[in-house]
Amino acid sequence: MSSAPTPRAVTVRDIRDRKGKEPIVVVTAYDVLFGRLVDQAGVDIVLVGDSLGNVVAGFQSTLPVTLDNMIYHGAAVCRGVSRALVTVDMPFLTYQISTEKALANCGRVLAETGAQAVKIEGGSERIAETVSRLVEIGIPVMGHLGFTPQSVNAIGVRVQGREAEEAERLVQEAKRLDEAGAFAVVLELMPADVAARITASISAPTIGIGAGVSCDGQVLVLPDLLGLNEGFAPRFLKQYANLSETVRDAVRAYGDDVKQRRYPSADHSF
Repeated sequence: MSSAPTPRAVTVRDIRDRKGKEPIVVVTAYDVLFGRLVDQAGVDIVLVGDSLGNVVAGFQSTLPVTLDNMIYHGAAVCRGVSRALVTVDMPFLTYQISTEKALANCGRVLAETGAQAVKIEGGSERIAETVSRLVEIGIPVMGHLGFTPQSVNAIGVRVQGREAEEAERLVQEAKRLDEAGAFAVVLELMPADVAARITASISAPTIGIGAGVSCDGQVLVLPDLLGLNEGFAPRFLKQYANLSETVRDAVRAYGDDVKQRRYPSADHSF
C-alpha cells in the first residue's frame, strides 16, 4: 500500500489568496519539537516570534533578543516544519537603522534558517520603504501594527486605536504596508471595529491577536495557548490545555519512581 502524498508546502501566494476566504491559522514555535508538532497539526504559518525573549529566555520584553538568537531558533523550527510557512521576527534594531542594514539582516535570516519570510513592526513611511525594498529583492514581509512590543517603552502595553485619530493612523499605516507589498499584516491589541476597518481596507490578509474576529486569521503564542505560561492571562487569550500541571505531574511521578526504585525496571534495562 502506498503512503499518503506529502502535503504541498504553504506559500506566500497561498496566504494572500486566503484573504476573505478560509481563515489563516498562525502559532509561534521556537524549537524543532514544537515546530514539528504544530506543523503536523495543520497550521498555516509558524511564526518564530521574538516573544521567545519572554517565554523562552525569561526577559521582561522582546528588546534584548538578538539577531543570532532569532537565527538559532528559526533554523531549529525549520528543521521540524515541512508544510507550514515559517516566518521569523526581525528583532529590535535589525531593520530600523537603515534600509541597507535591513536588507542584509533579513537576507541573512532567510539564508541561515531556511524560513520563507520575515516579520517587522511598524507602519511609518520609512518602514514602508524598507518593506518595499525587501519585497523588491525577493524577501517576503509580514507587517505588524497596533501594539508593537519593540516599542513598549514608548507606547506602553495598552490597546491601540481607541481614539479616532489613532485609529485613522493605523488604517493609513496598514494601507502603506499593503502598498509596499507586505503579504500579511498582524494587528495586535486594537478595538475589533478598527481591525475590521483595516481588514476591509487592504488587499493583504490581516492576522489578529487581541483584535477581534473580523481579521483574516489569528495568531497565538504557543506556550500561552498550551497553558505553559502561568500567570499570563490577558483578556484575548484562550488556553486550550493546561500543560503546566501535566508537566509537573509527570516529573513528580518520575521522581517518585526513582526514589522507590521502580525506575528503571527490568523492562527499561539492557
